[in-house]
Amino acid sequence: MGPGQYTPDSSEGITSVADLPRPRIEYRSRNFRRRLCPRCGRSAFRNGLTHRTLHDLGDPCTGRPKQLRLTCSVHRCSRCRHSFVIDTTDLVPPGGHYTHRVVDRAVRLVVEDGLPYRAASWHLWRDHRVFVPFATVQNWVEAAEKKGARAPGG
Repeated sequence: MGPGQYTPDSSEGITSVADLPRPRIEYRSRNFRRRLCPRCGRSAFRNGLTHRTLHDLGDPCTGRPKQLRLTCSVHRCSRCRHSFVIDTTDLVPPGGHYTHRVVDRAVRLVVEDGLPYRAASWHLWRDHRVFVPFATVQNWVEAAEKKGARAPGG
C-alpha cells in the first residue's frame, strides 16, 4: 500500500454495532491516598474510587477505536466535609466523554478545513476510529466560537 492509494473502509456496510471492531482499551489511573481539599486546603484522605470510560482517537493502522478506562480517587475532607474527585480537566472537559484530542480534531475539521458537521463526524470515524454524533461536533464548534469571541484581541 503506497501513499495516495485508495483502500476501502473495512467498516463500510456494517449495520450492526456488534459487528464493529472492538476497541483497544488503555488503562489510566489517578488514584492517590491523599490530596489537598480545593475548598479549605487541608489534606483529605481517599474515600473511594470511581471509574470513567473516555473515547480517544483510535488507531487507523489496525482500524480499532481506543477507549481510556480512567480510575480516579474520591476524597473527603474531615475539616469542611467536602467530597471531591481528582481533577481530570487536563485529559477531558468536565463531564465529557471524549478527550481533548478528539474535541480539538473535530473543531479543526470544521473551522480550518471547512467540513460540514456530518462530514466531520464521518471523517472522525473513517480516519480516527472515534464515533462522535454530528450534533456533538456542532456543540463543540459553537462553544469554541463563543470562547474565541471573548478572547482579548480576537
